[in-house]
Amino acid sequence: MNSTMKQVRRLSVAKAFGRYGILIGFFAIVAFLSVASPIFLKASNLVNILRQVSIIGIVSMGMTMVIILGGIDLSVGSGLALVGVVSSLLAKDPALPLFVPVVAGIATGGAVGLFNGVVIAKGRIVPFIVTLGTMTMARGLAFILAKGMPVGGLAEKFFIIGSGTVLGVPFLVVLFFAVFGLMAVVMRRTVLGRHVYAIGGNETAALASGIDVDRTKIAAYTILGLLVGVAGVVLASRIKSGQPAVASGYELDAIAACVIGGVSFLGGIGGAAGTLLGTLIIGVINNGLDLLNVQTFYQQIIKGAIIIVAVLMDRKRSAGSS
Repeated sequence: MNSTMKQVRRLSVAKAFGRYGILIGFFAIVAFLSVASPIFLKASNLVNILRQVSIIGIVSMGMTMVIILGGIDLSVGSGLALVGVVSSLLAKDPALPLFVPVVAGIATGGAVGLFNGVVIAKGRIVPFIVTLGTMTMARGLAFILAKGMPVGGLAEKFFIIGSGTVLGVPFLVVLFFAVFGLMAVVMRRTVLGRHVYAIGGNETAALASGIDVDRTKIAAYTILGLLVGVAGVVLASRIKSGQPAVASGYELDAIAACVIGGVSFLGGIGGAAGTLLGTLIIGVINNGLDLLNVQTFYQQIIKGAIIIVAVLMDRKRSAGSS
């Protein structure tokens, strides 16, 4: 009887850790860094962390939907660069209203996402291959449009997007949390969200139940593209130029935020809240290591190790549930 009770307790603890492990890990990291560095918990530093993760956080919200669907998108970094170049070329003209470069940038990101979705869904090609090709194409187009040079000399009004505030809070932070709220509703409260989970869980069963799999895939990749457009405009505004070489490796950060946040590479599992935590964990770790004067090269090793551990935990969780 005692052995049975002990086994039940162990299972309960394991289940609780599986459910709240991300949250526990987040607070453990925060607790450690608050002791290790007196600067960490200062309001200015916490706001700085949110500002630093906002752009990748916006992209990660769209990546969450795509990974839950059972896909992947390696083109988001190049997409950010292309969006930044397009919006910056238009922002050079002070006579144009602010919404013109903003809308053009978002539309550019949406077009890249739509292209990915259509080719993946209708061409029946593996997402990894399609988005790898798009990654190269978008980066090359960004360099062509920018003529190999950063696009500078932008109108001052364009900079308000990346440096403006709302009631003292940086606008890009407000935008990040607005996108989080929107994607949380889309994933949990809409037909599209339910279809995404169904396809990620079992595409064959979803197709048999009457779900339009192709349309759902196209919609998911387009939404990710639109969010890349939003993030790309904000990034260009923040760095005050359109740089064709910018955002290299951002796709890995976006994927890392999702995986650390509990989104399963197998599809059908995860959500916006987990990705929010994953994004914050990456931001907190990067900031903490900077405060502790850890070199960038070591930061990359630590981040990579965390991703591997997160994937191993996901595999173990999936095996346990089956």
